[in-house]
Amino acid sequence: MIERIWSGRSWCYIALLPLSALYGLISALRRLSYKWGLKRSWKAPLPVVVVGNLTAGGNGKTPVVIWLVEQLQKKGYRVGVVSRGYGGKSACYPLLVTEKVSTAQAGDEPVLIYKRTGALVAVAPKRAEAINAILNHASVDIVITDDGLQHYALQRDYEIVVIDGIRRFGNGCWLPAGPMRELEGRLKSVNSIIVNGGTPKAGELPMQLKGELAVNLLTGEKRKVRDIPNSVAMAGIGHPPRFFATLQQLGADLQKTHAFADHQSYEQSQLLALTNNQQNLLMTEKDAVKCFQFAQDNWWYLPVHAHFPQEKGEKVLDEICALLPQLDIPRHETPQQS
Repeated sequence: MIERIWSGRSWCYIALLPLSALYGLISALRRLSYKWGLKRSWKAPLPVVVVGNLTAGGNGKTPVVIWLVEQLQKKGYRVGVVSRGYGGKSACYPLLVTEKVSTAQAGDEPVLIYKRTGALVAVAPKRAEAINAILNHASVDIVITDDGLQHYALQRDYEIVVIDGIRRFGNGCWLPAGPMRELEGRLKSVNSIIVNGGTPKAGELPMQLKGELAVNLLTGEKRKVRDIPNSVAMAGIGHPPRFFATLQQLGADLQKTHAFADHQSYEQSQLLALTNNQQNLLMTEKDAVKCFQFAQDNWWYLPVHAHFPQEKGEKVLDEICALLPQLDIPRHETPQQS
């Protein structure tokens, strides 16, 4: 229902417009309070890059964060990542993500980023505290924040907005009548606009999320999606239909699909009920990081990677690297394991 309202296919959004006007007023006043110095924002002692979005729901920003971390690591830079940790609840903050930290504590996205990149990842509602936790633990050259475009308590040196190229901004209204955290005009003040799928507009960078080989949660075996028979797909992400469409494009033998809420936590019995003895379960990597401890041999996940036309991706990297000291001899990034 909410998808129909936000996409403009239902007139029910009109009833929510008064709440949206209130949300917009509060949002604007909050941003202006930092701009005018009525509220204090914190400047980190190193460059900060924010990867965020203007809308609620999944747009593909976490794969962009992973891509950016990996590219900077290849150039020899030491990268830290901070996150709010949506879906997680820790007894204390800030929380440094290690192999011993669960998704229940840190949230699924920080754990996913840590496992994929080996970078130092810290979680805290106040991103400044997360950055200080990283700096107190090790020396890094740059911090990437996963989400936080609207977290104006933290100053930033470079802003990237990721847009779902299919849904874009829906009906264009503020929450809750529409999907907007901030209105489209905010794009005029960001450094880069990345469009995930669809057709980018002038000045926007096209990106595709690509994946082909599914990985077995229990054994680590890799197999092409089309070679996994009798599959049931599940996804607990911001926009599950995108994942299901990706599987279909890869030739998956899909029998059923199950959509869960974003950041959904799972129990073994809940997922066992989705398949019978002859079926395989396909899930996103974001879901998989919450399921390894009770995985079954018929459970698979699909890692996806952000892909850009080479010159487009290099443009973003060059602009970010211009904020950093030039390295005479590239350092080899060693994953920060604990």
